[in-house]
Amino acid sequence: MITTRIKTGFIAAAAALSLSACDMMTASEPALDIPEVAGGDISEATMVDITRELSSDKFDGRMPGTEGEDLTVALLTERFEAAGLEPGNNGSWVQDVPLVEITGKNFAPLTVTDGETDMVFDFGSEWVGVTYREDSQTQLANSEMVFVGYGINAPERGWNDYEGVDVTGKTVVILVNDPDYETEGLDGTFNGRAMTYYGRWTYKYEEAARQGAAGALIIHDTEPASYGWNVVESSWSGPQAYAQRGENAPPLTTMNGWIQKEVAHEILTAAGQDLDALSEAAKSKDFTPVELGFSASTSFANDIRTFASKNVIGVLPGAARPDEYVIHTAHWDHLGRCTPAPDGDDICNGAVDNATGTAALVALAEAHGKAGAPDRSLVFLAVTAEESGLLGAHYYAENPVFPLAETVGGINMDAFLIAGPSKDVTVVGPGKSQLDQFLEAALVADGRVSTPNPNPEAGYYYRSDHFAFAKRGVPMLYVDGGEDLVDGGREAGAAVQLDYRDNRYHGPKDEFDENWDWSGVMADLQLFYRLGRMMAMSTSWPNWNEGDEFKATRDEDCASSETGC
Repeated sequence: MITTRIKTGFIAAAAALSLSACDMMTASEPALDIPEVAGGDISEATMVDITRELSSDKFDGRMPGTEGEDLTVALLTERFEAAGLEPGNNGSWVQDVPLVEITGKNFAPLTVTDGETDMVFDFGSEWVGVTYREDSQTQLANSEMVFVGYGINAPERGWNDYEGVDVTGKTVVILVNDPDYETEGLDGTFNGRAMTYYGRWTYKYEEAARQGAAGALIIHDTEPASYGWNVVESSWSGPQAYAQRGENAPPLTTMNGWIQKEVAHEILTAAGQDLDALSEAAKSKDFTPVELGFSASTSFANDIRTFASKNVIGVLPGAARPDEYVIHTAHWDHLGRCTPAPDGDDICNGAVDNATGTAALVALAEAHGKAGAPDRSLVFLAVTAEESGLLGAHYYAENPVFPLAETVGGINMDAFLIAGPSKDVTVVGPGKSQLDQFLEAALVADGRVSTPNPNPEAGYYYRSDHFAFAKRGVPMLYVDGGEDLVDGGREAGAAVQLDYRDNRYHGPKDEFDENWDWSGVMADLQLFYRLGRMMAMSTSWPNWNEGDEFKATRDEDCASSETGC
């Protein structure tokens, strides 16, 4: 992710990209106009300086609605303008995103009882919970508990974990991920090992609310969740930002939360059930919900604040077709103050996640500005509140400054791990769109190869800002750093990933290090530069591949547009 290599490089790249029909493009897809482009003049100093600044304690973890946001927006505005961009929102650098911040406090324990036996669980170490309702006091009182497997209602897949039970006013207990995540391949009712949206916690809470539940508790398990309890505790405590709700908004539960797997074992054992046996039964569409004979109670107070956070938008107008847009996205926000580390540090600085991606927006804007305007316009969008559920990206996609039917496609950048150079890049969600053809060409030019996401069960395609655009039909690429490091190979790459996940991700130790080796990040940025430039110089309108979940939305959008795709 550098200069064009000899023909053997092309063969290696093409072979890697075509190993699996479900991972990459097929030969039957139409050829696109993919121009050759030169590499970009991308500044490592920009990456270092902006990452260092954004992740300094002065920015206090970049929580939306704080002074850290004000500092971030000011920095991005200044650097976008210096890079030669123009304000992207009708003369303004920002787009207001209306949010509500709810901060829970004075948490009572989670008490589970059958009227005779009480089990009491402490907030933080054993359970966490929040409310999406703008209520000063949240109370879940004697809410009957029902185990509902994976909590999925998918008629198109012949699956309904709520069939035969009324959970109105009750608390549903739900498994994380979806039913076939433990399979080896990508075949299955829910795409085998690759997580679907049905496996995401966001979906599970939404469906519980649609079913009328008062509470929803997801059982945490590190492997299917793809992160440890430390991440849950940090992410689900302290201020939580949500989109402000308008009229006719969808229903809400009273409380959504997580429980430790050991807590679930204790509750189910007391109910005469076995968690392992129920988890196995839940893999079948014939699964029947289980009423546990216990009820759950807890309460907490809420401080509520409404405010407008900001997306920051800069544009490099196209020289030939300025009303056609290629978008680059990265989220500028992080968690602010969070669960302290053993040394007392409670600032979640978010150096990797996502000061690096935010810095990359500026570095790419500078490089494209130096090269001169391409045919199509390039949009650089730094979005807010990703950590709260992709809120800034969803708001833009619902209220686009540049029409989505005139947006050719885009590239999302979220967390560059500092691991040194790699022989490959990791493609999250390969085989979904014709953008794979652009990726293949860029990889060949840079002498790199592609590796499909090694952890498809983590559902990363549904966990970053590109999903908000994909959901509304815009083809988007999400490419991570490689797994096969030049120094140490795949074993070293896996070790870097594991160390970050276990020791830094969503915690106070995601901090800037002056000794970082930026060579791998700069190689990845060269790939992103080529991708953006190729799309911006092309005349083609790439679409989702046949059968993809987002293609119908794109086709409908294109059919209604007179000027776009």
